[in-house]
Amino acid sequence: MSSLPDRALGTPGFQADDGSADPKVLAALDAYANGLGGSADVLAAFAGGQLLVPVVAVLDEAGESVHGVQADKAAHMATVSTTGRDGRRGQLAFTCTEAMRRWNPAARPVPVTTRRAAEAALADGADALVIDLA
Repeated sequence: MSSLPDRALGTPGFQADDGSADPKVLAALDAYANGLGGSADVLAAFAGGQLLVPVVAVLDEAGESVHGVQADKAAHMATVSTTGRDGRRGQLAFTCTEAMRRWNPAARPVPVTTRRAAEAALADGADALVIDLA
């Protein structure tokens, strides 16, 4: 048995979610951006909250040719990460569907708790969660 967190995001049940950002998170991010709050305030606002993790389709290699006929292409769904100039990997997450849409209109939002998003990012080898990349 492994002590590493599970990479699966799961579905924690946000049926009533309308895709908008938590006002507490927005206020903490705004205060931080304006020098009126600290990183601890931002982390506290995210604690117990949720994020939207983008899932996108990734085209697989085309299948092998059988009797001169090329097999159909296939795709799978994947979460998205980015690599910073310093080489660190970050798993993408968003505070709301609008922020995700600005980044990539084709991405599908998967609502998860902030804790679950962080655990999945760590299990996938990411160094951090990158929030609202766009």
